[in-house]
Amino acid sequence: MAKFSIVNYLKEVNNEWMHKVSWPTWSELQNSAIVVSVASLIIAIVVYLMDFTFSTILQRFYGLF
Repeated sequence: MAKFSIVNYLKEVNNEWMHKVSWPTWSELQNSAIVVSVASLIIAIVVYLMDFTFSTILQRFYGLF
């Protein structure tokens, strides 16, 4: 059984990060950020519209009584 060594572990982690992980380019990061921002904005608008609609419906319903 191999002896556990923190130094060896950290060397292997560094090796994987530098040679086996594919890091995105700056333009890929920008494009991803734009996509996430637009999707978040669309979801926020949909939630707002649903909240406004249900609030209006409930106010009119409660106004009947």
